[in-house]
Amino acid sequence: MLDATHVTPPPTPSLRAVAFYLPQYHPTPENDAFWGKGFTEWRNVTRARPRFPGHAQPHLPADLGFYDLRLPEIRSAQAELARAAGLSGFCYYHYWFSGRRVLHRPLDDMLASGEPDFPFMLAWANENWTRAWDGGDREVLLAQSYSDDDTAAHARHLAPVFADPRYIRIHGRPVFALYNADELPDARRWTDLFRATLAAEGIDPYLIRVERWLDRDTRPPAALGFDAALEFQPFSRNFRRWLATRPDLKAAPGRRIAHRLRREASRLRPLDTHHDLSAFVAFDTARPHPAYRCFPGVCPSWDNSARRPPGRAIIFRRSSPALFRDWVAARARAARSSGEENLLFVNAWNEWAEGNHLEPCLAHGHGWLEALRAGIDASTTAVSRGPGDCWTEATGQ
Repeated sequence: MLDATHVTPPPTPSLRAVAFYLPQYHPTPENDAFWGKGFTEWRNVTRARPRFPGHAQPHLPADLGFYDLRLPEIRSAQAELARAAGLSGFCYYHYWFSGRRVLHRPLDDMLASGEPDFPFMLAWANENWTRAWDGGDREVLLAQSYSDDDTAAHARHLAPVFADPRYIRIHGRPVFALYNADELPDARRWTDLFRATLAAEGIDPYLIRVERWLDRDTRPPAALGFDAALEFQPFSRNFRRWLATRPDLKAAPGRRIAHRLRREASRLRPLDTHHDLSAFVAFDTARPHPAYRCFPGVCPSWDNSARRPPGRAIIFRRSSPALFRDWVAARARAARSSGEENLLFVNAWNEWAEGNHLEPCLAHGHGWLEALRAGIDASTTAVSRGPGDCWTEATGQ
């Protein structure tokens, strides 16, 4: 573990783009037991097949190949690619099940070695592990449970991680995200106890709630004890609003017939859910920013058919590096707030089985990375300071 004492952090840039990072690409005892010896996400990736004409599957890696995250050379190469593309850090998914950690080897090795020298933060993926990857989302493999003792133990476990000089901070406070606040029996109780435990260690965490379209509790983050929220794209709350604006297939006679035909066809061959990413991006960028701290998000694409059986996949069509570049530029302008509250979250660095990755691929080469860099650069040329783009410290809006 690195000692943060006497370390002077570099100046904070006006925008910090942070990409979600899946630490799954290495064998683990849990994956061996649940999915078969030697399983990693690459097994899902390589078995994907096109499901309709023009369907871009499988997504195959280019520069880094089918890597193993136990190799320090891979982690260093990832950081080099990310830095060149304008990323300011990775947000590692963190898996904690009442003291049991899963998929922690890449993070542990990075912490112990001090390499790569690249900023990072954590997001607790606080959901049950299920067989959702092969359609069996009701079969629980590892269950989450919550208690005050576990919350305190979790916070104490994270204290040394938060002390790492590479850890992403806002106003000196380590940033920690929670994926699903709805899963907590009492979100305010959890945030209060988590903070109090870390306060005893001399740490004041900056807590972020991940906002998703399925959230049941839609109150502002402060009501639950969080400092801010972040948009998880493409399934942010704007996705739910966008779905509400789409025409009902049953609204007109012709559409009723088309819907009936699709329903009959689905009995023979299950149909996946398709969305138009370009239409969603247009809707998302036109929406006003929430009246509370909510860090904007973007994603290059989405297609989880590698993980899901026919009829269970969600596929966003019409994605492209050009569309991604423009989305980044628009949302990066919203992220350029005053001070250090300037994060833009990218989903994701390496979610290959969700068709959602910045890493180089055979289809686009470095296209997604170049689009990210171009979008960030473009966002500096016309920074908007209207009420829809930022909040004020005085009101928290």
